[in-house]
Amino acid sequence: MKQRVAVIGAGSAGLAAAHQLGARSEEFECVVFEQSDQIGGTWVYTDQVGKDEYGLPVHSSMYKSLRTNLPKEVMGYPDYPIPEQEKSYLYAREILQFLNDYADHFDVRKLIKFRHHVEKVRPVPGEKTWEVTFKDLPTNKTETQIFDGVMVCNGHYNTPFIPEIAGQDKFTGKVLHSHDYREPQPFENQRVVVVGAGPSGMDLALEIARCAKQVVLSHHNPEPIKTVFPSNVIQTPDIVKMDGKKIFFRDGNSTEVDAIFYCTGYCYSFPFLDDAVGISVKDNCVQPLYKHLIHINKPTMCFIGLPFYVCAFSMFDLQCRFFLKVLDGSLQLPSAKEMLADAAAEKQRRKEQGLGPRQSHMMGPMQGNYYDELAQVAGIEPLPPVLTKLHNDSSQRFLDDLCHYREDIYRIVDSENFIQIK
Repeated sequence: MKQRVAVIGAGSAGLAAAHQLGARSEEFECVVFEQSDQIGGTWVYTDQVGKDEYGLPVHSSMYKSLRTNLPKEVMGYPDYPIPEQEKSYLYAREILQFLNDYADHFDVRKLIKFRHHVEKVRPVPGEKTWEVTFKDLPTNKTETQIFDGVMVCNGHYNTPFIPEIAGQDKFTGKVLHSHDYREPQPFENQRVVVVGAGPSGMDLALEIARCAKQVVLSHHNPEPIKTVFPSNVIQTPDIVKMDGKKIFFRDGNSTEVDAIFYCTGYCYSFPFLDDAVGISVKDNCVQPLYKHLIHINKPTMCFIGLPFYVCAFSMFDLQCRFFLKVLDGSLQLPSAKEMLADAAAEKQRRKEQGLGPRQSHMMGPMQGNYYDELAQVAGIEPLPPVLTKLHNDSSQRFLDDLCHYREDIYRIVDSENFIQIK
């Protein structure tokens, strides 16, 4: 008898799940729940911010001019790379088109229930199955179905994280998180402080500087970022407090600004998971998970795509293949006790490297080992090492030359090697 699997979300992770399940349709019946009217998740641009027409939070964090910060050579799926073209760094609309082509190539649209919002997922008491309650948004009808497995693919760039800063409730200027940013014009001639120097903070400081009078990039990197910024961008340490329009920094300096723009990342959020599911998110660490993926106490549930600073689409595919080996019984997982010990050991290793809880799912230099581990444990086709090598190279170029790195053009030679042709 076929196993029924619910996939929550039809972004790049949910599409990978739909493809892998659809390819084994004699074993699995797949239902993908997507609350919007199209595929693509965070890659779908919309002018809307706040709530959509159904009162749900707008999912996308995409801004109008977004261009990827990774080359297309590391952004495809293992069995469906992004087609060759002149440039390596694509615009968001091109990635969205690629995802649509992927969905059509593997014929997965027929598996997707669009405009269906998952309201609740809970384990069936005394069973190994799951109760999924969802609403058909246009008709407002609610239904509950039983599934053998659940793949959570709801993305993690949609619930803003805003740090607590003394006096922020007394700030009288404009306050925005990058989730709600679309274009720079609202900052025309303003003094703006950008909080956070991750990829989006640095990108958006550059973009806003084209319109703003001054951009203050506030971050806690031990050294100033060595990128050459425009003359109206200055770097400062962390903000310690605010009062009116005045911002006070850790080094004792202060300045007046018109707007605070938080580029401080996102929180993992699963509002549809019932407490009985037993998943907690503390300091942005999702637990208890085996290999950042499998629910240790209920291994017929997985979370696709939690790790960040990764070759995302390829990793999603790898994680999906791992989970299906668990579902079909061909991969015997260690005991819950052993999996908890494995997770604890990794947590300790990260602590020793100076990583805090908010970096619990960060990969970066560790990503290659993570991919190899998944492939080895499950006995599945690994990802080629060239992906990690090229990812590392482009990440360094981002740090070295923020203004020009997207002009680089790469080619993959084989599973180990790449060349930069420009």
